[in-house]
Amino acid sequence: MSSKIKSWIEAVRLRTLPVSTAGVILAIGYAAMASPTINVTVAILCLLFAILAQIASNFANEYYDFRHGLDRPGREGPRRGVTEGDITPRAMLTATYATLGVACAIGLSLIYWGGWWLLPAGVAIALGVVAYSAGPYPMSHHGLGEVAVMIFFGIVPVNLTYYVMTLQWSLPVFIGSLTAGLMGANVLIVNNYRDTDDDMAVGKHTLAVIAGRPVVRTLYLINGIVAMLLALPVWMGMEGAWWLFPLLCLVPHVMLWRFMGTHTGASLNPLLGMTSMLMLFYALCFTVITCFVS
Repeated sequence: MSSKIKSWIEAVRLRTLPVSTAGVILAIGYAAMASPTINVTVAILCLLFAILAQIASNFANEYYDFRHGLDRPGREGPRRGVTEGDITPRAMLTATYATLGVACAIGLSLIYWGGWWLLPAGVAIALGVVAYSAGPYPMSHHGLGEVAVMIFFGIVPVNLTYYVMTLQWSLPVFIGSLTAGLMGANVLIVNNYRDTDDDMAVGKHTLAVIAGRPVVRTLYLINGIVAMLLALPVWMGMEGAWWLFPLLCLVPHVMLWRFMGTHTGASLNPLLGMTSMLMLFYALCFTVITCFVS
């Protein structure tokens, strides 16, 4: 594999992509509880939209952090292609908006099933993709990254996907979207926890920089516990002992939290992937059980 291709793969940030897929998969599970039939086409389109929107956000984050001088060579996290000179800024900017454009085209196709009101919703999502790292008040630079993840990788994808598939809103689904948002926010917490020293050196005010590592590590633990407690009622509504599943998910969560307290720097990179995979594992299990078991 050429170094150029490897640099682009690193820019995609494969370890984080389960975050965008998990929200859609979770929504499919809720839709299966509401209806005996699932629109597979809508599910696939929602999944593609979510993945491409996250990739565009990752590209934008790399470009705009470079432009604002918030990345530096030799950082603790994965290699940043633009900062290290592997990818030109122009190429990354082009890739950002090309990917976002494809995502928007897919999103427009969902209007056929969900109605024209999805257009302003899609515009808001597209603006959120860029506003995370750019604009007059970049969310990721002012301790609001976790809030952005809660909204755009939890509340928005779960509720919108559910609506497009069922044409209805649901309070249990909204609560489920908070579960996804909290688990997704933990992925960003790991990222910012790892990069605290680098971010502090360049003046990037993430929550980890503002509150400190001990606070965000505690928040990581609390987020996972609250997420599973919020999830518990819907599991208790299933036949059998499935209500034990979210409680069992706390076991790997606590193990990851303990790992977080004993590692620093680049050694935390695996934790990023493990945290996002736990989120995806939860969503997959929920959907498989609702579709085929319970």
